[in-house]
Amino acid sequence: MTTIDRRTMIAALAATPIAAAHGARRGGDPVAITHYGRVRGTIECDVLAFRGVRYGADTAPRRFQPAIAPTPWRDIVDATAYGPAAPQTKAEERTSEDCLFLNVWTPALDAGKRPVMVYFHGGAHAHGSGSDPLYDGANLVRRGDVVVVTVNHRLAGLGYAYLAELGGPAESGNVGNLDLILALQWVRDNIANFGGDPGRVMIFGQSGGGAKVVTLMAMAQARPLFHSAATMSGQHVTAAGPIHATRRARAWMEKAGAANVGELARLPVERLVEAMAMTDPIEQKGEISFFSVVDHRVLFRHPFFPDAPREAKDIPLIIGNTHDETGLFITSMLKRGDTTWENLPERLGQEMTKDISPTYVAERYRALYPDRSPTQILLAATTAGRSWPGHLIQAEERAKLGSPTWMYQLDFPSPEAGGVLGAFHTLDIPLVFDNVDAKGSMTGMSAEARALAGRIADSFIALARTGDPNNRSIPHWPRFELEHRPTMIFDREVRIENDPRREERLLFAPVPYIKPGG
Repeated sequence: MTTIDRRTMIAALAATPIAAAHGARRGGDPVAITHYGRVRGTIECDVLAFRGVRYGADTAPRRFQPAIAPTPWRDIVDATAYGPAAPQTKAEERTSEDCLFLNVWTPALDAGKRPVMVYFHGGAHAHGSGSDPLYDGANLVRRGDVVVVTVNHRLAGLGYAYLAELGGPAESGNVGNLDLILALQWVRDNIANFGGDPGRVMIFGQSGGGAKVVTLMAMAQARPLFHSAATMSGQHVTAAGPIHATRRARAWMEKAGAANVGELARLPVERLVEAMAMTDPIEQKGEISFFSVVDHRVLFRHPFFPDAPREAKDIPLIIGNTHDETGLFITSMLKRGDTTWENLPERLGQEMTKDISPTYVAERYRALYPDRSPTQILLAATTAGRSWPGHLIQAEERAKLGSPTWMYQLDFPSPEAGGVLGAFHTLDIPLVFDNVDAKGSMTGMSAEARALAGRIADSFIALARTGDPNNRSIPHWPRFELEHRPTMIFDREVRIENDPRREERLLFAPVPYIKPGG
């Protein structure tokens, strides 16, 4: 079937059920029914898009408390523009405490029962939203006949400040995760009206979004709401502990000028956001860090410590990382190219998470890779000693349970800065969404990048559809197991490698990994 024929078919399928089942005039904007009221979307190049669909009530009156369902509405509500993001520092879009909105892309409002792909955005639990151009779901819809959903939810102190020990709500340290559960409940109850199958829901996310994915896998109230999952560079093994989380919450409250939690709940949100920019009291660097808390009420265990949750053992899971994760975090050093053998150990010590001698690491890397420059070793060793270990632990613990798990590594380098940054953190996002043309993509728009995007997107679509990422676009992708450690390498040549970077893995393996600040 040609592209034109396929698009004509999808448009026809979309228009008929809209007119018949939802009362929209033929050729007009699509109108979908939700449990709370009707919403009007748009048709954009053969895909139906509903942006800014409310799934929860305004959180301002219930600051730090679990969100509630929205009040139903009578008239048709426009869902043609993204809703506001959660309040956050360095915001690049409109923000509000009234932020519980999601976005839906679908081929048709029919009874198609298509796989549903729900994406949780990254941003270290503190930044971002579901409206980034890289997350636009239209190309996945066209490619795979799926329904795509992206979600906004409460972030940073408003979503993850643990106030229970300070007189605040018991759930406060995880209300951001409870927002995501509320969104998944909305999907369960409403997605059939958007052509989706509530019995085939996949959750996926990158970085902080991937961390939210694995955290929800450890939460009993979330597990029935999805059926497969993928974490992209979401290396969380541990959540925050309640003692450190309380210390952060108290410091934030003092910075905002609140004498108690009651005052904190009444302060203008701008004061709270301003205080979020404070230096983290535990790490002594960066902004104050809020993320999921083992609070023994909402979250009872760490995502992957002391093991993988047995209750989630049968949920199919993709675990992915990029070959050069830290290229995003040490960009300026890599671009300057001023790393020398003399200053390499110091720079390694600043960037590695694992507590291991930087001098020893530098020596071992020089022996392993005698042809590499100090800058190249800085990139490799900081990735292996900072971002990669969490992904390995996740895969290893799942393998011990015999769980359906597939691991990938993105080796395809960005052309940015002449390729010196490698395949850095976030580079897989536009590839997974088949959005290499989108604003913010750094994959380049070469034929190779487009072909690779199709293969990765097809694999994620396959997982959503069947619970297995194997498809005709890629070589056979074996499940991850400990003897051979098969890993899909997504590069110009897509291939399976057993135990890639083995010597680097063994170098760091004896040193424990704990999520910083946990």
